[in-house]
Amino acid sequence: MARRLLSIWFPRLASDISLRNRPVEGPFALTLRSGNADHLHCLTPAAQALGLQRGMALADARALCPDLATRPADLVQEATALTSLRRWASRYAPLVACDGPDGLMADISGVPHLFGGEAALRDDLQARLERAGLQACSAIAPTRGAAHALARHGGGIVAEGRLVEGIGALPVTALRIDHATAEGLARMGLTRIADLAHLPRAPLSRRFGPGLVMRLDQALGQRDEPVAAPPEAPHFGVRLTLPEPIGLHADVMAGLDRLLDRLCAQLAAHHRGARRLRLDLRRVDRQATRVEIGLARPMRDPARISRLFAKGVEEIDAGFGIDALRLSAPLTEPLPPEQMGGSPATRQADALADLVSSLGNRIGFDRVLRALPAESLIPERSFVLAPVAHSQPEPCGTSLTRPQILFPPEPVEAGPGHPPARFRWRRMQLTTLRATGPERIAPEWWFDDPAWRAGLRDYWRVETRQGPRLWLFHTPQAPGWFAQGEFP
Repeated sequence: MARRLLSIWFPRLASDISLRNRPVEGPFALTLRSGNADHLHCLTPAAQALGLQRGMALADARALCPDLATRPADLVQEATALTSLRRWASRYAPLVACDGPDGLMADISGVPHLFGGEAALRDDLQARLERAGLQACSAIAPTRGAAHALARHGGGIVAEGRLVEGIGALPVTALRIDHATAEGLARMGLTRIADLAHLPRAPLSRRFGPGLVMRLDQALGQRDEPVAAPPEAPHFGVRLTLPEPIGLHADVMAGLDRLLDRLCAQLAAHHRGARRLRLDLRRVDRQATRVEIGLARPMRDPARISRLFAKGVEEIDAGFGIDALRLSAPLTEPLPPEQMGGSPATRQADALADLVSSLGNRIGFDRVLRALPAESLIPERSFVLAPVAHSQPEPCGTSLTRPQILFPPEPVEAGPGHPPARFRWRRMQLTTLRATGPERIAPEWWFDDPAWRAGLRDYWRVETRQGPRLWLFHTPQAPGWFAQGEFP
Protein backbone atom coordinates (compact mmCIF):
# COMPACT_ATOMS: atom_id res chain seq x y z
CA MET A 1 0.00 0.00 0.00
CA ALA A 2 1.37 3.40 -0.99
CA ARG A 3 2.03 5.77 1.87
CA ARG A 4 -0.11 8.91 1.90
CA LEU A 5 0.28 11.73 4.41
CA LEU A 6 -2.05 14.63 5.11
CA SER A 7 -0.59 17.90 6.39
CA ILE A 8 -2.87 20.55 7.94
CA TRP A 9 -1.51 24.03 8.54
CA PHE A 10 -3.28 26.66 10.66
CA PRO A 11 -1.64 29.97 9.68
CA ARG A 12 -3.68 32.00 12.19
CA LEU A 13 -4.57 29.46 14.86
CA ALA A 14 -3.91 31.75 17.84
CA SER A 15 -5.98 34.67 16.53
CA ASP A 16 -8.78 32.40 15.27
CA ILE A 17 -9.12 30.81 18.72
CA SER A 18 -9.02 34.18 20.47
CA LEU A 19 -11.66 35.71 18.19
CA ARG A 20 -14.11 32.80 18.46
CA ASN A 21 -15.31 33.91 21.90
CA ARG A 22 -14.65 37.65 21.64
CA PRO A 23 -14.87 38.89 18.05
CA VAL A 24 -13.24 42.18 17.08
CA GLU A 25 -14.04 44.43 14.16
CA GLY A 26 -11.13 45.71 12.09
CA PRO A 27 -7.44 44.82 12.26
CA PHE A 28 -6.48 42.61 15.18
CA ALA A 29 -3.28 41.02 16.47
CA LEU A 30 -2.01 39.02 19.43
CA THR A 31 1.14 40.28 21.12
CA LEU A 32 3.93 38.41 22.86
CA ARG A 33 6.49 39.87 25.23
CA SER A 34 10.06 39.40 24.06
CA GLY A 35 12.87 41.14 25.91
CA ASN A 36 11.68 44.59 26.92
CA ALA A 37 9.14 45.08 24.13
CA ASP A 38 5.93 43.55 22.82
CA HIS A 39 5.93 42.01 19.35
CA LEU A 40 3.14 40.83 17.05
CA HIS A 41 2.55 37.12 17.47
CA CYS A 42 -0.44 36.40 15.23
CA LEU A 43 -2.37 38.70 12.87
CA THR A 44 -5.71 38.65 11.07
CA PRO A 45 -5.83 39.15 7.27
CA ALA A 46 -7.13 42.71 7.82
CA ALA A 47 -4.03 43.58 9.85
CA GLN A 48 -1.70 41.89 7.40
CA ALA A 49 -3.24 43.83 4.51
CA LEU A 50 -2.10 47.07 6.17
CA GLY A 51 1.54 46.00 5.98
CA LEU A 52 1.91 44.50 9.46
CA GLN A 53 3.99 41.37 9.83
CA ARG A 54 4.52 38.72 12.45
CA GLY A 55 7.45 39.57 14.74
CA MET A 56 7.10 43.35 14.22
CA ALA A 57 7.44 45.49 17.33
CA LEU A 58 4.10 46.65 18.65
CA ALA A 59 5.27 50.27 18.71
CA ASP A 60 6.07 50.11 14.97
CA ALA A 61 2.75 48.43 14.28
CA ARG A 62 0.91 51.20 16.16
CA ALA A 63 2.67 53.77 14.02
CA LEU A 64 1.42 52.09 10.84
CA CYS A 65 -2.04 51.26 12.18
CA PRO A 66 -3.23 53.37 15.16
CA ASP A 67 -6.58 51.49 15.20
CA LEU A 68 -4.96 48.08 15.69
CA ALA A 69 -6.75 46.05 18.41
CA THR A 70 -4.47 43.77 20.41
CA ARG A 71 -4.57 41.15 23.15
CA PRO A 72 -1.78 39.28 24.94
CA ALA A 73 -1.10 35.88 23.40
CA ASP A 74 -1.84 32.77 25.45
CA LEU A 75 0.63 30.07 24.41
CA VAL A 76 -0.94 27.51 26.74
CA GLN A 77 -4.37 28.04 25.20
CA GLU A 78 -2.84 27.77 21.74
CA ALA A 79 -1.16 24.44 22.55
CA THR A 80 -4.38 23.14 24.12
CA ALA A 81 -6.35 24.08 21.01
CA LEU A 82 -3.86 22.27 18.77
CA THR A 83 -4.12 19.16 20.97
CA SER A 84 -7.91 19.27 20.68
CA LEU A 85 -7.64 19.60 16.91
CA ARG A 86 -5.29 16.62 16.84
CA ARG A 87 -7.90 14.50 18.59
CA TRP A 88 -10.58 15.81 16.22
CA ALA A 89 -8.47 15.00 13.15
CA SER A 90 -8.43 11.32 14.18
CA ARG A 91 -11.74 11.05 12.29
CA TYR A 92 -9.64 11.08 9.11
CA ALA A 93 -6.68 8.93 10.21
CA PRO A 94 -5.77 6.52 12.98
CA LEU A 95 -2.39 8.23 13.48
CA VAL A 96 -2.22 12.04 13.88
CA ALA A 97 0.80 13.96 15.21
CA CYS A 98 1.49 17.60 15.87
CA ASP A 99 3.67 19.24 13.22
CA GLY A 100 5.14 22.26 14.94
CA PRO A 101 3.08 24.73 16.98
CA ASP A 102 0.63 25.40 14.16
CA GLY A 103 0.22 22.20 12.16
CA LEU A 104 -0.83 18.56 12.14
CA MET A 105 0.44 15.54 10.22
CA ALA A 106 -1.81 12.51 9.66
CA ASP A 107 -1.05 9.16 8.06
CA ILE A 108 -4.10 8.48 5.83
CA SER A 109 -2.72 5.43 4.04
CA GLY A 110 -5.66 3.20 3.08
CA VAL A 111 -8.25 5.70 4.37
CA PRO A 112 -9.28 8.01 1.45
CA HIS A 113 -11.64 5.49 -0.20
CA LEU A 114 -13.86 5.70 2.89
CA PHE A 115 -14.53 9.36 2.04
CA GLY A 116 -14.80 8.93 -1.74
CA GLY A 117 -11.17 9.67 -2.56
CA GLU A 118 -8.41 12.02 -1.48
CA ALA A 119 -10.03 15.10 -3.02
CA ALA A 120 -13.32 14.41 -1.23
CA LEU A 121 -11.51 13.80 2.08
CA ARG A 122 -9.63 17.09 1.75
CA ASP A 123 -12.79 19.00 0.78
CA ASP A 124 -14.66 17.59 3.79
CA LEU A 125 -11.76 18.55 6.09
CA GLN A 126 -11.58 22.10 4.75
CA ALA A 127 -15.35 22.59 4.96
CA ARG A 128 -15.56 21.45 8.59
CA LEU A 129 -12.69 23.69 9.66
CA GLU A 130 -14.19 26.65 7.84
CA ARG A 131 -17.52 26.15 9.61
CA ALA A 132 -15.61 26.10 12.91
CA GLY A 133 -14.11 29.49 12.09
CA LEU A 134 -10.56 28.21 11.61
CA GLN A 135 -8.47 29.10 8.61
CA ALA A 136 -6.49 26.08 7.41
CA CYS A 137 -4.55 24.87 4.41
CA SER A 138 -4.08 21.16 3.74
CA ALA A 139 -2.03 19.01 1.39
CA ILE A 140 -1.65 15.29 0.63
CA ALA A 141 1.65 13.80 -0.52
CA PRO A 142 3.64 10.56 -0.28
CA THR A 143 6.20 12.02 2.18
CA ARG A 144 6.03 14.13 5.29
CA GLY A 145 8.41 16.75 3.96
CA ALA A 146 6.45 17.14 0.71
CA ALA A 147 3.09 17.40 2.51
CA HIS A 148 4.52 19.94 4.96
CA ALA A 149 5.97 22.07 2.16
CA LEU A 150 2.87 21.99 -0.02
CA ALA A 151 0.48 22.79 2.86
CA ARG A 152 2.41 25.98 3.59
CA HIS A 153 2.47 27.07 -0.05
CA GLY A 154 -1.12 26.87 -1.18
CA GLY A 155 -2.02 23.24 -0.49
CA GLY A 156 -3.05 20.56 -2.94
CA ILE A 157 -2.57 16.86 -3.72
CA VAL A 158 0.59 15.25 -5.09
CA ALA A 159 -0.28 12.23 -7.20
CA GLU A 160 1.60 8.98 -6.73
CA GLY A 161 4.75 8.80 -8.84
CA ARG A 162 4.81 12.56 -9.47
CA LEU A 163 6.54 13.76 -6.34
CA VAL A 164 9.24 15.89 -7.98
CA GLU A 165 6.72 17.50 -10.35
CA GLY A 166 4.33 18.17 -7.44
CA ILE A 167 6.76 20.07 -5.22
CA GLY A 168 9.50 21.04 -7.69
CA ALA A 169 8.15 24.57 -8.18
CA LEU A 170 8.16 25.33 -4.46
CA PRO A 171 10.96 27.53 -3.04
CA VAL A 172 13.85 25.87 -1.24
CA THR A 173 12.68 27.47 2.03
CA ALA A 174 9.81 24.94 2.01
CA LEU A 175 12.35 22.21 2.86
CA ARG A 176 12.49 23.38 6.53
CA ILE A 177 16.07 24.63 6.23
CA ASP A 178 17.57 27.56 8.11
CA HIS A 179 17.65 31.09 6.70
CA ALA A 180 21.43 31.14 6.13
CA THR A 181 21.30 27.98 4.00
CA ALA A 182 18.42 29.37 1.93
CA GLU A 183 20.36 32.59 1.26
CA GLY A 184 23.43 30.62 0.25
CA LEU A 185 21.39 28.58 -2.23
CA ALA A 186 19.80 31.74 -3.63
CA ARG A 187 23.24 33.29 -4.29
CA MET A 188 24.06 30.24 -6.41
CA GLY A 189 20.80 30.50 -8.34
CA LEU A 190 19.21 27.47 -6.65
CA THR A 191 15.82 28.86 -5.64
CA ARG A 192 13.44 25.94 -6.30
CA ILE A 193 13.30 22.38 -5.03
CA ALA A 194 13.51 21.16 -8.64
CA ASP A 195 16.91 22.86 -8.93
CA LEU A 196 18.23 20.61 -6.13
CA ALA A 197 16.42 17.35 -6.87
CA HIS A 198 18.94 15.98 -9.41
CA LEU A 199 22.16 17.49 -8.04
CA PRO A 200 24.81 15.19 -6.50
CA ARG A 201 24.39 14.99 -2.75
CA ALA A 202 28.09 15.00 -1.79
CA PRO A 203 28.87 18.53 -3.10
CA LEU A 204 25.67 19.86 -1.52
CA SER A 205 26.60 18.34 1.84
CA ARG A 206 30.15 19.77 1.71
CA ARG A 207 28.95 23.23 0.73
CA PHE A 208 25.79 23.60 2.84
CA GLY A 209 26.02 20.89 5.49
CA PRO A 210 24.23 17.56 5.97
CA GLY A 211 21.01 19.23 7.12
CA LEU A 212 20.08 20.37 3.62
CA VAL A 213 20.66 16.90 2.14
CA MET A 214 18.63 15.26 4.91
CA ARG A 215 15.63 17.56 4.37
CA LEU A 216 15.82 17.16 0.61
CA ASP A 217 15.96 13.36 0.79
CA GLN A 218 13.09 13.31 3.29
CA ALA A 219 10.91 15.42 1.01
CA LEU A 220 11.72 13.23 -2.02
CA GLY A 221 11.15 9.96 -0.15
CA GLN A 222 14.77 8.81 -0.21
CA ARG A 223 15.00 8.91 3.58
CA ASP A 224 12.29 7.82 6.00
CA GLU A 225 10.60 10.33 8.30
CA PRO A 226 8.03 8.75 10.63
CA VAL A 227 4.82 10.31 11.93
CA ALA A 228 5.30 9.90 15.67
CA ALA A 229 1.98 10.55 17.35
CA PRO A 230 2.05 10.66 21.17
CA PRO A 231 0.09 7.89 22.90
CA GLU A 232 -3.34 8.81 24.13
CA ALA A 233 -3.68 9.16 27.88
CA PRO A 234 -5.78 6.37 29.37
CA HIS A 235 -9.41 7.24 30.07
CA PHE A 236 -10.74 6.08 33.40
CA GLY A 237 -14.50 5.73 33.10
CA VAL A 238 -17.11 2.96 33.33
CA ARG A 239 -20.81 2.87 32.52
CA LEU A 240 -23.80 0.84 33.65
CA THR A 241 -27.10 0.75 31.74
CA LEU A 242 -30.07 -0.65 33.65
CA PRO A 243 -32.93 -2.67 32.13
CA GLU A 244 -35.39 -1.09 34.60
CA PRO A 245 -35.25 2.34 36.23
CA ILE A 246 -34.20 2.60 39.87
CA GLY A 247 -34.76 5.33 42.42
CA LEU A 248 -34.00 4.00 45.88
CA HIS A 249 -30.83 5.11 47.61
CA ALA A 250 -29.77 1.52 48.27
CA ASP A 251 -30.20 0.59 44.59
CA VAL A 252 -28.11 3.53 43.39
CA MET A 253 -25.38 2.70 45.90
CA ALA A 254 -25.41 -0.94 44.75
CA GLY A 255 -24.91 0.19 41.16
CA LEU A 256 -22.17 2.57 42.27
CA ASP A 257 -20.36 -0.25 44.08
CA ARG A 258 -20.33 -2.32 40.89
CA LEU A 259 -18.90 0.62 38.94
CA LEU A 260 -16.30 1.30 41.61
CA ASP A 261 -15.00 -2.25 41.43
CA ARG A 262 -14.46 -1.94 37.69
CA LEU A 263 -13.00 1.57 37.84
CA CYS A 264 -10.57 0.74 40.63
CA ALA A 265 -9.43 -2.31 38.65
CA GLN A 266 -8.64 0.01 35.72
CA LEU A 267 -6.73 2.35 38.00
CA ALA A 268 -4.77 -0.53 39.52
CA ALA A 269 -3.81 -1.80 36.05
CA HIS A 270 -2.20 1.59 35.30
CA HIS A 271 -0.80 2.12 38.83
CA ARG A 272 -2.96 5.23 39.27
CA GLY A 273 -5.11 6.58 42.06
CA ALA A 274 -8.13 8.87 41.76
CA ARG A 275 -8.07 12.38 43.22
CA ARG A 276 -11.48 13.36 41.86
CA LEU A 277 -14.46 11.15 40.98
CA ARG A 278 -17.62 12.04 39.08
CA LEU A 279 -20.87 10.07 39.09
CA ASP A 280 -23.35 10.98 36.33
CA LEU A 281 -26.88 9.60 36.61
CA ARG A 282 -29.29 9.74 33.68
CA ARG A 283 -33.00 9.79 34.45
CA VAL A 284 -35.71 8.30 32.25
CA ASP A 285 -36.90 11.82 31.33
CA ARG A 286 -33.41 12.40 29.78
CA GLN A 287 -32.42 14.80 32.54
CA ALA A 288 -29.06 14.23 34.19
CA THR A 289 -27.70 14.81 37.66
CA ARG A 290 -24.15 14.64 38.93
CA VAL A 291 -22.39 13.84 42.19
CA GLU A 292 -18.72 14.78 42.39
CA ILE A 293 -16.25 14.19 45.21
CA GLY A 294 -12.60 14.96 45.84
CA LEU A 295 -10.04 12.87 47.68
CA ALA A 296 -7.32 14.07 50.03
CA ARG A 297 -4.79 11.76 48.40
CA PRO A 298 -4.72 9.25 45.49
CA MET A 299 -7.01 6.31 46.25
CA ARG A 300 -8.49 3.24 44.56
CA ASP A 301 -10.20 1.48 47.48
CA PRO A 302 -13.87 0.92 46.47
CA ALA A 303 -15.20 0.61 50.03
CA ARG A 304 -13.61 3.84 51.27
CA ILE A 305 -14.66 5.78 48.17
CA SER A 306 -18.23 4.50 48.35
CA ARG A 307 -18.71 5.97 51.82
CA LEU A 308 -17.79 9.42 50.52
CA PHE A 309 -20.51 9.22 47.84
CA ALA A 310 -23.25 8.30 50.32
CA LYS A 311 -24.24 11.84 51.33
CA GLY A 312 -24.32 13.13 47.74
CA VAL A 313 -26.40 10.19 46.51
CA GLU A 314 -28.95 10.78 49.30
CA GLU A 315 -29.55 14.32 48.03
CA ILE A 316 -30.16 13.51 44.34
CA ASP A 317 -33.60 13.77 42.79
CA ALA A 318 -34.27 10.48 40.97
CA GLY A 319 -37.44 11.80 39.30
CA PHE A 320 -39.26 8.94 37.58
CA GLY A 321 -36.20 6.72 37.88
CA ILE A 322 -32.57 6.38 36.85
CA ASP A 323 -31.71 4.10 33.94
CA ALA A 324 -27.96 4.73 33.45
CA LEU A 325 -24.93 5.45 35.65
CA ARG A 326 -21.51 6.61 34.55
CA LEU A 327 -18.50 6.84 36.87
CA SER A 328 -15.28 8.56 35.81
CA ALA A 329 -12.03 9.75 37.36
CA PRO A 330 -11.13 13.05 35.63
CA LEU A 331 -8.11 13.61 37.88
CA THR A 332 -5.66 10.86 38.77
CA GLU A 333 -2.14 10.63 40.18
CA PRO A 334 0.49 7.85 40.29
CA LEU A 335 -0.17 5.29 43.02
CA PRO A 336 2.18 2.27 43.14
CA PRO A 337 0.93 -1.07 44.47
CA GLU A 338 0.83 -1.39 48.25
CA GLN A 339 1.03 -4.40 50.53
CA MET A 340 -2.34 -5.63 51.78
CA GLY A 341 -3.17 -4.75 55.39
CA GLY A 342 -0.39 -2.28 55.98
CA SER A 343 1.26 -1.14 59.18
CA PRO A 344 -0.49 0.77 61.99
CA ALA A 345 1.07 3.98 60.64
CA THR A 346 -0.43 3.28 57.22
CA ARG A 347 -3.85 2.62 58.70
CA GLN A 348 -3.61 5.82 60.69
CA ALA A 349 -2.68 7.77 57.55
CA ASP A 350 -5.64 6.20 55.71
CA ALA A 351 -8.01 7.22 58.50
CA LEU A 352 -6.69 10.78 58.40
CA ALA A 353 -7.06 10.89 54.60
CA ASP A 354 -10.69 9.70 54.92
CA LEU A 355 -11.38 12.40 57.50
CA VAL A 356 -9.84 15.12 55.32
CA SER A 357 -11.78 13.85 52.29
CA SER A 358 -15.04 13.93 54.23
CA LEU A 359 -14.41 17.44 55.57
CA GLY A 360 -13.14 18.69 52.23
CA ASN A 361 -16.24 17.58 50.35
CA ARG A 362 -18.41 19.39 52.91
CA ILE A 363 -16.61 22.69 53.47
CA GLY A 364 -14.01 22.74 50.68
CA PHE A 365 -10.50 21.29 50.54
CA ASP A 366 -8.95 24.77 50.68
CA ARG A 367 -10.42 25.25 54.18
CA VAL A 368 -8.88 22.15 55.75
CA LEU A 369 -5.42 23.43 56.64
CA ARG A 370 -2.23 22.25 58.33
CA ALA A 371 0.68 24.23 59.75
CA LEU A 372 4.04 23.79 58.03
CA PRO A 373 7.34 25.10 59.40
CA ALA A 374 8.83 28.24 57.91
CA GLU A 375 12.39 29.54 58.02
CA SER A 376 11.90 32.26 60.61
CA LEU A 377 12.54 32.61 64.36
CA ILE A 378 9.77 35.18 64.70
CA PRO A 379 6.90 33.25 66.36
CA GLU A 380 4.21 34.75 64.11
CA ARG A 381 6.17 33.84 60.97
CA SER A 382 7.60 30.48 62.03
CA PHE A 383 4.81 28.58 60.23
CA VAL A 384 2.59 28.78 57.16
CA LEU A 385 -0.89 27.35 56.62
CA ALA A 386 -1.41 25.06 53.61
CA PRO A 387 -4.33 22.86 52.46
CA VAL A 388 -3.92 19.33 53.83
CA ALA A 389 -5.03 17.77 50.53
CA HIS A 390 -2.27 19.52 48.57
CA SER A 391 0.67 19.32 50.98
CA GLN A 392 2.68 16.83 52.95
CA PRO A 393 3.57 17.06 56.66
CA GLU A 394 7.09 18.32 57.31
CA PRO A 395 9.22 17.94 60.44
CA CYS A 396 10.14 21.09 62.29
CA GLY A 397 13.54 22.28 61.10
CA THR A 398 14.58 23.69 64.49
CA SER A 399 15.30 22.12 67.87
CA LEU A 400 13.87 25.11 69.74
CA THR A 401 10.89 24.45 71.98
CA ARG A 402 7.78 26.33 71.00
CA PRO A 403 4.36 26.51 72.74
CA GLN A 404 1.51 24.40 71.45
CA ILE A 405 -0.88 27.37 71.64
CA LEU A 406 0.30 30.67 70.15
CA PHE A 407 -1.71 33.88 70.45
CA PRO A 408 -1.08 37.64 70.01
CA PRO A 409 0.96 39.20 72.84
CA GLU A 410 -1.14 39.92 75.94
CA PRO A 411 0.04 42.35 78.65
CA VAL A 412 1.01 40.87 81.98
CA GLU A 413 0.90 42.76 85.31
CA ALA A 414 4.31 41.75 86.56
CA GLY A 415 5.79 42.00 90.03
CA PRO A 416 9.49 42.23 90.93
CA GLY A 417 12.02 39.78 89.54
CA HIS A 418 13.34 38.72 86.17
CA PRO A 419 11.29 36.78 85.33
CA PRO A 420 8.64 38.09 87.75
CA ALA A 421 8.05 36.00 90.86
CA ARG A 422 4.36 36.91 90.75
CA PHE A 423 2.23 38.24 87.89
CA ARG A 424 -1.37 38.61 86.85
CA TRP A 425 -2.63 37.21 83.53
CA ARG A 426 -6.23 36.86 82.33
CA ARG A 427 -7.56 37.82 85.80
CA MET A 428 -5.49 35.05 87.40
CA GLN A 429 -2.88 35.70 90.04
CA LEU A 430 0.05 33.38 89.25
CA THR A 431 3.27 32.50 91.05
CA THR A 432 6.41 31.43 89.21
CA LEU A 433 7.58 27.96 90.17
CA ARG A 434 10.28 27.34 87.56
CA ALA A 435 11.57 29.42 84.63
CA THR A 436 13.85 28.63 81.68
CA GLY A 437 15.51 31.33 79.60
CA PRO A 438 16.08 33.81 78.33
CA GLU A 439 15.94 33.17 74.55
CA ARG A 440 16.66 36.41 72.76
CA ILE A 441 14.95 36.96 69.38
CA ALA A 442 15.80 39.97 67.25
CA PRO A 443 13.33 41.48 64.77
CA GLU A 444 13.82 40.74 61.07
CA TRP A 445 14.90 44.12 59.75
CA TRP A 446 13.83 43.33 56.18
CA PHE A 447 10.17 43.17 57.32
CA ASP A 448 8.40 46.25 58.65
CA ASP A 449 6.30 44.58 61.34
CA PRO A 450 4.60 47.08 63.71
CA ALA A 451 4.44 44.45 66.46
CA TRP A 452 8.25 44.21 66.52
CA ARG A 453 9.13 47.90 66.37
CA ALA A 454 9.89 47.83 70.09
CA GLY A 455 13.07 45.87 69.31
CA LEU A 456 14.58 42.79 70.93
CA ARG A 457 12.56 40.32 72.95
CA ASP A 458 13.77 37.99 75.73
CA TYR A 459 11.50 34.91 75.93
CA TRP A 460 11.07 32.77 79.07
CA ARG A 461 9.33 29.44 79.62
CA VAL A 462 7.53 29.94 82.94
CA GLU A 463 5.86 27.14 84.91
CA THR A 464 3.48 28.47 87.54
CA ARG A 465 2.45 26.99 90.84
CA GLN A 466 -1.22 27.26 89.79
CA GLY A 467 -0.71 25.07 86.69
CA PRO A 468 -0.45 27.21 83.51
CA ARG A 469 2.86 26.95 81.67
CA LEU A 470 3.34 30.18 79.74
CA TRP A 471 5.69 31.70 77.22
CA LEU A 472 6.51 35.20 78.48
CA PHE A 473 8.75 37.81 76.90
CA HIS A 474 10.32 41.05 78.06
CA THR A 475 11.42 43.97 75.85
CA PRO A 476 14.57 45.66 77.20
CA GLN A 477 14.02 48.82 75.11
CA ALA A 478 10.44 49.33 76.38
CA PRO A 479 10.23 47.56 79.74
CA GLY A 480 7.17 45.42 80.06
CA TRP A 481 6.09 41.76 80.21
CA PHE A 482 3.78 39.98 77.80
CA ALA A 483 2.40 36.44 77.37
CA GLN A 484 2.35 35.01 73.84
CA GLY A 485 1.88 31.26 74.18
CA GLU A 486 0.93 28.36 76.41
CA PHE A 487 2.63 24.97 76.71
CA PRO A 488 0.65 21.75 77.26
